[in-house]
Amino acid sequence: MSLKGEKAVVCGAGGFIGGHLVKHLIESGVEVVRAVDIKPVDEWYQVTEGVESLSLDLKDKACCLRAADGVSAVFQLAADMGGMGFIENNKALCMLSVLTNTHMLMAARDKGVERFFFSSSACVYNADKQTSPDVVALKEADAYPAMPEDGYGWEKLFSERMCRHFREDYGIQTRVARYHNVYGPLGTWTGGREKAPAAVCRKVIQAKMDGTHEIEIWGDGKQTRSFMYIDDCTKGSQLILESDILQPINLGSDELVTINQLVDVAEEIGGVRLKRNYNLSAPKGVNGRNSDNTMILDDLGWEPSIRLKDGLARTYAWIYDEMQAGTTRH
Repeated sequence: MSLKGEKAVVCGAGGFIGGHLVKHLIESGVEVVRAVDIKPVDEWYQVTEGVESLSLDLKDKACCLRAADGVSAVFQLAADMGGMGFIENNKALCMLSVLTNTHMLMAARDKGVERFFFSSSACVYNADKQTSPDVVALKEADAYPAMPEDGYGWEKLFSERMCRHFREDYGIQTRVARYHNVYGPLGTWTGGREKAPAAVCRKVIQAKMDGTHEIEIWGDGKQTRSFMYIDDCTKGSQLILESDILQPINLGSDELVTINQLVDVAEEIGGVRLKRNYNLSAPKGVNGRNSDNTMILDDLGWEPSIRLKDGLARTYAWIYDEMQAGTTRH
């Protein structure tokens, strides 16, 4: 199922992953004819020349029909989301992304779209399997029995099932990737929606700039996570849509680190050591989460190519330049 030469739309293209995905698909020979996001185009993180860039609210079905018109492939990444602070404090807003997913699937059906990619999340996994920092990597089957992240995780899990039933009932070739903590340049690094790698880089840079040499860490720093660089994410997303894998599949790094170790890496990049202040009342998410990549390695030959220290160095350098220039990425 090669996408080369196919016409595609990327929904959520004004965001971090979506903007990178548009460029990756074009470089891979996919004709991205349309890029869509709810934000005004001048607020997008990246705008690609030669692509129709539209500001549309995809919670509205009429906007979804406009987005899906004349394409054979849909990449549905549009959602209200952010880091753990945003997710824990905006559960209803996260759940409303169900409208976007529902209406985009209906529009894909009505417009004769052949392939539909949905970006799900590791937040769908059963919380009982993520209580210890010494986590066993999460296999795809571990999403059931269901006990996902409240709000955001339930929205993703419900939408996964909807993709399955639209494939079974209407013949749309739906594919689902469960993203695990994507990071990299040209994304959100301040304002409350940023993920941990960007937040840690910003805090280390700020501590150096203002001379405080202190950093606040949410939780006790012992929480474990894995972080996937954006280039690996975009390549994996295309591979999954082109594959014959029908069930949701992990897309993430299996390089497990604690939040303390993430700070270690950022400090090494910045050439500084900071006093660590632990905010135990701040949102910190589950105690441990890691991706089991057995299925994607066996079936697609995909594995991450960029180690955390290398990807974080690129991210740190970009955020440093943004902060020096006085710009923001909310």
